[in-house]
Amino acid sequence: MPLNIPNLLTWARILMIPLVVGVFYVPETWVAPHERNLYATVFFLVAALTDWFDGWLARKLGQTSAFGAFLDPVADKLMVAAALVILVQLGRADAMLAFIIIGREITISALREWMAKIGASKSVAVSFIGKLKTAAQMTAIPMLLYRDPIAGLDLHVAGTWLLYVAAVLTLWSMAYYLKKAWPEIAEKSR
Repeated sequence: MPLNIPNLLTWARILMIPLVVGVFYVPETWVAPHERNLYATVFFLVAALTDWFDGWLARKLGQTSAFGAFLDPVADKLMVAAALVILVQLGRADAMLAFIIIGREITISALREWMAKIGASKSVAVSFIGKLKTAAQMTAIPMLLYRDPIAGLDLHVAGTWLLYVAAVLTLWSMAYYLKKAWPEIAEKSR
């Protein structure tokens, strides 16, 4: 496992997950509800920024590695899944939307692993629709974590609608990846 700045940022993102979740378990005498929302949102946004920054740094510094390519999407999926679970528990997100998003992540991760084993990983490389899905998720989740209105914008309503958009994009991207992989799946399952 190469220890370089991009991989350390990815590990930092994983270590921030308990902060995003844990802030909601701190007694109210220590942290007021509004502050919990703020801290969870800030932790999530910092973690999301490390996602962009570690990939950029890895390319810029020539520090890409197989381990980093493995760990980065794992960190992303853990971060999104943890945030969605806490949002469902808080009553801020629909459980079905969380199930769709988390289920897709598991399905596509398994598909990518299988495709890599048969030497066809390029057919399920990250697509534009997958990037749109990620952008919608990474915008909706902080809105739902923070929840309180900003400048008259009801973040809870906006975040909820954006999470629905993310779920639709999630299903669309899953269908896209499965369609791209289907020729290999059909051939290998004979």
